Amino acid sequence: MLEAVDFALVGAAAFAAGMVNALAGGGTLVTFPVMTAVGIPPVMANVTNAVALCPGYFGGTWAQRKDLVGQGARLRILLPLGALGGVLGAWLLLQSGEKLFRALVPWLILGASALLAAQDPLRRWLSKRGRPAGDARLGAALPIATAAIYGGYFGAGLGVVMLATLGLTLDDTLNRLNAVKQALSFVINIAAALFFLGSDQVLWPVVGVMAIAALAGGSLGGRLASRIPAARLRLVVIALGVGVGLFYLFS
Repeated sequence: MLEAVDFALVGAAAFAAGMVNALAGGGTLVTFPVMTAVGIPPVMANVTNAVALCPGYFGGTWAQRKDLVGQGARLRILLPLGALGGVLGAWLLLQSGEKLFRALVPWLILGASALLAAQDPLRRWLSKRGRPAGDARLGAALPIATAAIYGGYFGAGLGVVMLATLGLTLDDTLNRLNAVKQALSFVINIAAALFFLGSDQVLWPVVGVMAIAALAGGSLGGRLASRIPAARLRLVVIALGVGVGLFYLFS
């Protein structure tokens, strides 16, 4: 049973994650270790985190809706694949159980930290590579579905995984690819969250606290975007992720 102080710690972590996501990305690397530290089992922490973050994914998609204009044919193929992958990843998470997931957690966190570190170089490469919109939708299907399975299973670093996958399989500008990434991340997370609703792994009181705190943090992060260097904040989150990953690995 969680105490009031545990809810306060999880709420503070969600607030920080919302701000971090608005500025640099990697908020799950903040919330997940705090949730497990207060005694929430890893699978339940991951499931609860996924459900609580749904509003944030919607906000990111809505903010870039103008860049989705003209991409309807592409989205009609990729979004259903994202949803199916999210459900499959969620199913795999529930099937794997606590023991296997606990063993994978340090590697998942370290991998997400590495992806976050690669975010800026990836964006620079995509900016140089950007060309007029291409139409290679089917070629992106399998890579997108694979990335979606990862997103449904764990989700940390999903945005970076998705942007890299889109950049390698589609020819388009960075802004348009980033908008597709946001839409796919939202669909993947929503599909996984809906699947999780049929399980007993969602801590609803924690979801409520986290959702409100993350929205507040995201709002503050949006206002601070011009004042706090995202690159420096990202380095802090990466260092935190590596530290947490190593702690899980050797504890």
